[in-house]
Amino acid sequence: MIQQIMDRRSIRRFRPDPVAREAIEDILQAGILAPSSKNRQPWRFVVAQGAAKEEALQAMERGLERERRAPLLPNNTQHISGAEHTLKIMRQAPTVIFVANALGAPLDKPLTPEDRIGELCNAQSIGAALENMSLEAVHLGLGSLWICDTCFAQEELQAWLGTAGELCAAFAVGYPAESPSARPRMGMESVTEWRG
Repeated sequence: MIQQIMDRRSIRRFRPDPVAREAIEDILQAGILAPSSKNRQPWRFVVAQGAAKEEALQAMERGLERERRAPLLPNNTQHISGAEHTLKIMRQAPTVIFVANALGAPLDKPLTPEDRIGELCNAQSIGAALENMSLEAVHLGLGSLWICDTCFAQEELQAWLGTAGELCAAFAVGYPAESPSARPRMGMESVTEWRG
């Protein structure tokens, strides 16, 4: 498993070849097997391919256009061009899996301290599922990109998703058309404090 962790890369160029349903199911199963807080398993997956993927990406495009005019995230407008680039990557990938939090609080709901802790626990669980999915993609010889830029089109993509839950991320998957080098990581000494 350590080799898959070392080999995992964020892929931003995909070949157009379709991915077999069985491979997508293996990736989803890896996500489902992730640990989750209190075994709540908050994740829900919407697999988008073909015309359905294009509908979702049109929703994201509308969201990015709206974000330029009336930002939902005004302190992050400098990142919209990066989100537009991400949209191009999503168009290349033959499959995009949208990951929702079925137990998530709507964005317009004020959070109590208990709600906030629940949201943190659900986010950790969904993050574990996405990491498992990334590693299974490597195992299958596929590339993937864990996408958070969907937040710029949260309202539009949420409307497309419907009742699946509160959108957390997207996961593009396909055969890689690039082999990027490993990006630098901080050394253990700079991020670890030993006590006791």
